[in-house]
Amino acid sequence: MALRRGLGLMHRCVRRPASPSWAPPSSPPQRDRGTATEKSRATRTEEKRKARGGCAPAGFSWEERLADAATPLWRLPYEEQLQVKYESQKKTLRTLASRLEEAGVDVQKPGGLCCPLRPIVPSPIINGYRNKSSFSVNRGPDGNPKTVGLYVGTGRARNIVCVKADHVENIPTKHKQVAQCYEEFLRRSPLEPCILFHRGGHWRELVVRTNSRGHTMAIVTFHPQQLGQEALAAQKALLKEFFTCGPGAVCSLTSLYFQESTMTRCSHEQSPYQLLYGEPHIFEELLGLKFRISPDAFFQVNTRGAEALYQEVGKLSQAAGDTVLLDVCCGTGTIGLSLARQVSEVIGIEIVEKAVEDARWNATFNGISNCEFHSGKAEMVLPQLLSSWKDDRPLVAVVNPSRAGLHYRVVRAIRNCKAIRRLLYVSCKPEGEAMRNFLELCCPPDPRKKLAGEPFAPALAIPFDMFPHTVHCELVLLFTR
Repeated sequence: MALRRGLGLMHRCVRRPASPSWAPPSSPPQRDRGTATEKSRATRTEEKRKARGGCAPAGFSWEERLADAATPLWRLPYEEQLQVKYESQKKTLRTLASRLEEAGVDVQKPGGLCCPLRPIVPSPIINGYRNKSSFSVNRGPDGNPKTVGLYVGTGRARNIVCVKADHVENIPTKHKQVAQCYEEFLRRSPLEPCILFHRGGHWRELVVRTNSRGHTMAIVTFHPQQLGQEALAAQKALLKEFFTCGPGAVCSLTSLYFQESTMTRCSHEQSPYQLLYGEPHIFEELLGLKFRISPDAFFQVNTRGAEALYQEVGKLSQAAGDTVLLDVCCGTGTIGLSLARQVSEVIGIEIVEKAVEDARWNATFNGISNCEFHSGKAEMVLPQLLSSWKDDRPLVAVVNPSRAGLHYRVVRAIRNCKAIRRLLYVSCKPEGEAMRNFLELCCPPDPRKKLAGEPFAPALAIPFDMFPHTVHCELVLLFTR
């Protein structure tokens, strides 16, 4: 689960300070860890309310406002963060039980939950755990349009400010260093940043990816506007020189990429990532395997947390030697490859073509020969694959979609495939669009929606804290039939 442009609902309550000439303090904000004897109960209650995403009082610094927006639980001790998230998952499972009851399915368990809920699994790393960070370019609190950081405010309220992420605790120091150097480069460049496409400008987002060994990939997004190829080549040369021979060399980049993008988001197929310097990939080790990572490939942002999650997925799958594992939204193949040696075959599906190339390379490099990976939209690939499924081997499905959830045709294909008796749904936002998927999987047969197969039932839920200091966690929900 990633820091992206526009931090959604968490930003809506942040107000612009009264004085536009405010300058960030030189020292980081200090955490207030006072005990009940040092402050009133009301003060502690207010801090916890704000930590859960409430509006920051006007006297708070921009760094604190950003921390409250990006990591709203950062003021709480980690044990309290886990309790907040656990209660949130209980609420989600109660909602699912209630919605299923409305659909005529009785799944009520003790506490009104739809299934047993295990204790939340804590993250092995609490601070600086992200292996991927995205930084925006916009006006800072001092009005400088060449500020690299994260957004506070909303476009609707017209109060967006880009604040440096120096004190956001889930971002590694290396990522902050690259962002600072990129800002220095922008402020030396005669070209303006591209804040609004129709108003011109060029320099845009920065993405930084790292592995556990400190290898670093930086990806700079650039709007070409009306620049010709010669002018573009000159800007790429300047960027490369800055990060290899200039002040940016302190970052010791492993890879430097450049993408010309005329849209908010572009895939490699729409606008290729151009390698300006270094290696085309970085590599990460996970559960004894080595994984190759491309600029736009999905890889869980908390590597050590992902190891704990995948190990539990392997146990819950109950995959024996003759099992076929269906890995939907497989990214670089991490789940399927980590379980490949305990099953007879892995079939992965992923929309990002470069990620599929990575998955195939990962399988070959790790000496795994029982995996096949398909590139394309799951709603196009999976129905065709399962409609002709004649294999007698047990079939277990693992799905790990984005926050948008699974396409209806994917859910329908899984639901209507009799061979799938166990389904593991991994979601970083189960209260969102994933809830729709849960209902479609578990509701009574519905000919109008072409849901003819036997319904699934929620059997067990396990939350994993993959995102300390935020309100999010990864929920593994086991469905059986």
